[in-house]
Amino acid sequence: MSIRRHSLLRLLVLLAAAPLCLSAQAQSPWPSAKPITWIVGFVPGGTVDTLTRVFARNISEQIGQSIVVENVPGASGALALQKAARAPADGYTLVTVPGPVLFGRPVPQIGQELRAVGMLSQGPIVLVGSAAQAPGDLKALIAAMKQAPDQWSFASSGVGTGQHLAGELLNTMAGTKMLHVPYKGGGQAVIDVVGGQVKLAMLGLTPVLAQIKAGQLKAYAVTTPFRIPSLPDVPTMDEAGLKGYEATQYFAVATPKDVPDAIVARLNAAIGTASASAEVKLALDAGGQVASALSPAGAQDFVLKSLAKFSGVAKQANITLN
Repeated sequence: MSIRRHSLLRLLVLLAAAPLCLSAQAQSPWPSAKPITWIVGFVPGGTVDTLTRVFARNISEQIGQSIVVENVPGASGALALQKAARAPADGYTLVTVPGPVLFGRPVPQIGQELRAVGMLSQGPIVLVGSAAQAPGDLKALIAAMKQAPDQWSFASSGVGTGQHLAGELLNTMAGTKMLHVPYKGGGQAVIDVVGGQVKLAMLGLTPVLAQIKAGQLKAYAVTTPFRIPSLPDVPTMDEAGLKGYEATQYFAVATPKDVPDAIVARLNAAIGTASASAEVKLALDAGGQVASALSPAGAQDFVLKSLAKFSGVAKQANITLN
């Protein structure tokens, strides 16, 4: 057989085999085909990024596939949601959805462009003020705010965030008129509250814990219906006298909407297993979070109810969202 004829025969064999190879590759069982990308809509180092990475390491070990955490910061997390919603519905893209966060424009949502997988955790927002000029407790603080309504403001990490909404819920339920002062993050907000430039702040536990322990900030209450281990002596809003108050921060996990049920179920089970690990428990405690073992349907229901509640708060407070 001539060299030319042999080469031609070999080419024909390769071309005939190519569809079979592509078919076998396309049918590789999840998650063996490629690494999973887990998108986070904020910069590295914050609570949402830290928790996502800890969960990702544990889940990667469980399923035997690497998980790459990709930070896509911007627009209060909207850019990350948009990227996740555009991804193929093959189970290789996850996104952490922190909430409640409200937007003034359409963004992908759980129950629409995104499908809930489960919940990483739930946790509190902490109402704090400068310890140097703090009323004794929440009731005294509310009385002081009503006596001089134009003199009180509160900081948060941004317009439409859970922290902003928690402050407006306090205004609505207590009849106060705190002015909202949005910041790009908790660090500068804490500095300004300690320094007295802003009277109060509604922030997550991580940026305020050290100053509370050092006596620079007074913690009036946490917004969850439960106390947290890091601040066992700080009451809930309900315990402190604002009956029925609840504003829980959460971190949900989602995929593009058409990911198969079997993949979603396996990821949900892996999140539950990770929640019980020592490393994840340590990270949750450090962030003032508690594990939240919800099914995909339960996670979607929780998120939708939370957004509906705080959409009502925003409407009542005439909040202009970004």
